[in-house]
Amino acid sequence: MLRDPLSDNLAFLCSYYPSIASVCRRIGINRQQFNKYLSGQTVPSRRNMRRICDFFGVSESELLLDHRRFTEIAGLKRRPIAGDGPTEILTHIEELYRGSGDLGRYVGYYFRYFYSFGHAGKIIKCLAAIYERDGRYYWRSVERLKLDGRYGVKTSKYTGALFLLGDRIFALEYETLLKSSITQLILYPSYRTSLTFLIGVQTGMPLLRGRKPAASIVLLEYLGRSIDQRKALKTCGLYDDTDPMIDPSIRSMISNHVKPDSFVLETDEA
Repeated sequence: MLRDPLSDNLAFLCSYYPSIASVCRRIGINRQQFNKYLSGQTVPSRRNMRRICDFFGVSESELLLDHRRFTEIAGLKRRPIAGDGPTEILTHIEELYRGSGDLGRYVGYYFRYFYSFGHAGKIIKCLAAIYERDGRYYWRSVERLKLDGRYGVKTSKYTGALFLLGDRIFALEYETLLKSSITQLILYPSYRTSLTFLIGVQTGMPLLRGRKPAASIVLLEYLGRSIDQRKALKTCGLYDDTDPMIDPSIRSMISNHVKPDSFVLETDEA
């Protein structure tokens, strides 16, 4: 009887990480359950298969290939291109920071609003922060989505770099657990004396559903440099677009419509 290649392919992917336990923690799958996948006793559910594929950066069809063929494909994906080592990557980031303007006035906390990529017609309200360290500016964001069913509250954390380039603010973030996608925000700077809103467009994709690249208008509502973070997080979540908890003016600003005389999604300054 031929051995199912799935278990061998999973073991090969795990060999790139310090331990099986660290892989399970990062994917969010029970260690005992994952061991059954490795031993060939059982196969992952559709949901867990998506999570595994997203984490390792492979497709389901690739993961089910003959083991020899799979190691060739997966090995190529992890093989560094000549000259593209850590030093060169850091050089690119350094060049961006060298060209970046001062973002000091934007340091602080924000509510972030946008239509969800994974939950049609729903608005996500989450807490974001811009902070400075050693002259560089960084970004972090926390989502707390109260989902129906057994999942309860799902918390996702994002972090990344922030740049002021070409009179626009760029934020590049990734989800800190799965590290399976990058979201880019492009925001208008604010020239008002009092900072209220930053608006722009963000690109990304759902973490767990569909995996279709998407774009939406995003709005940041400035809260200040010092806030009660716990209190602010309690108001975050996934809202119907008619929910009175979302101010109608904010809802109108983040509405995604391609104008009749345009062919792409764009937004004006707030």
